[in-house]
Amino acid sequence: MDHPGRLHAFDNLRAVMMWLGILIHVAINHTTGPSPLPWRDSQTSPLADLLLLFIHAFRMPVFFILAGFFVALLVARRGPKAMLKHRMRRLALPFTIFWPILIVCTTVLMLLYVHLMVYGTWGIELALLGKKGATASPFSTMHMWFIYYLIWFCVFTAALAPLWARLPAAAHRAVDKCFMALAASWWGPLVLTLPLAAIGSTYRAGVLASSGSFILQLPEVLHHGLFFVFGLLAYRHQDALFPYYTRTAWRNTLAGLAIFIAALGAFKAFTSQPGAVPHIEAWIALLYNLTSWLWSLALVGLFLRYVARQNRVLRYVSDSSYWVFLVHMLGTIGFGAMVYTLPLGLAAKMLLNIAATTAACLLSYQLLVRHSFIGVLLNGRRQPKAGKAAVTVAASQL
Repeated sequence: MDHPGRLHAFDNLRAVMMWLGILIHVAINHTTGPSPLPWRDSQTSPLADLLLLFIHAFRMPVFFILAGFFVALLVARRGPKAMLKHRMRRLALPFTIFWPILIVCTTVLMLLYVHLMVYGTWGIELALLGKKGATASPFSTMHMWFIYYLIWFCVFTAALAPLWARLPAAAHRAVDKCFMALAASWWGPLVLTLPLAAIGSTYRAGVLASSGSFILQLPEVLHHGLFFVFGLLAYRHQDALFPYYTRTAWRNTLAGLAIFIAALGAFKAFTSQPGAVPHIEAWIALLYNLTSWLWSLALVGLFLRYVARQNRVLRYVSDSSYWVFLVHMLGTIGFGAMVYTLPLGLAAKMLLNIAATTAACLLSYQLLVRHSFIGVLLNGRRQPKAGKAAVTVAASQL
């Protein structure tokens, strides 16, 4: 049964962003540029680089905006303490349970992949990791860094909520006025981009890279935290902002596309003639992060306008998305290794990996999660089986 007043557009958007993890992590297998990851297919292409840059521009910003919005919703409905309890049960508990399992499985698959790259045979040799230039800590948060940072953002929100409540009404009005000036104007995304550009300019190619560290990194806290706080405040002004983002969705989409093309030009200059353009990394950071804001707001508007309801397919995609987010890396690495030696081109290998990973994620969700206690852990409820669901619906109509 749907929760009254539930915002299905955001459920759908969040689910699609989670599912895009499969595409982005398959593309990583085939990128041409430097990578901190030790595995890579022999077939590489700039098209994989383009797909990676395209999805990365909006995927995590949208995640954090939606996360902030839903946290604000929980605070408004239940209070900060109940919000924190809910988020710890839905985020911290799954992280604690699944991280040890995923780190072991991911490491084993990575070792198998690297052994295949070096010797052409399946095997495990720990010494190969250093030779392949792996820089990630064996205790990395991996792709679960998003959940890890979100846990901390929830803690910070709960801790600061009493301070916000004690501020005078004039301070609240000042914050609201400043936020709305940024959130509901054409120039707002540019202003919001400036701190992100300053942070990104200190990274290679002007793009913030996740450290995967369990120790919070200030640049990452500030970068992702800005999107999260935007979502927090957007909840307070959704009546005004939702119609605005719906109206401006296509404008933001096209503006973001133009800026993204300019960012690609800057990336090309950086890779082909490093040092030729003064402060090129700062320019990339400005253009790329402006694209992030424009496309993130565009996606909010587009889903509010066109994907505001759920059907059976969208509901299933939404229900399975958390599980897919957790386990998809195992598929993209494992199936990436399996297609490594096949005499296929890049497109065929990528499509096979995407299809196999998607099928494995869906099958494991259906068999292991949807009707089990794992589904309760991840989604707060156990989906009834078809027969039981029909009985429940029939009983409700008596």
